[in-house]
Amino acid sequence: MIIKASTALRNDYGMISDLAHEEAEPIYITKNGEGDLVVMSIEAFEQREETLKLRAKLEAAEAARISGAPTYTLEESRKRLEAIYQRG
Repeated sequence: MIIKASTALRNDYGMISDLAHEEAEPIYITKNGEGDLVVMSIEAFEQREETLKLRAKLEAAEAARISGAPTYTLEESRKRLEAIYQRG
């Protein structure tokens, strides 16, 4: 975990920016010794968002499986896709 004081952000933005890009993880900014902000590179943020979206899809699929939704083997899925694309 990377923790920096708000004065570092104010006085040396370039260093914080470089650190965010190099480490590709959140930097916690404190104000008066207490947590205040989280700063991260856009690339790290977008990767995190994609990971969260994928996790949500996997959780939805698992919930559907547990509730009894039909499941398909890899071969069944391949056949279903071939049928869809042959119709189109």
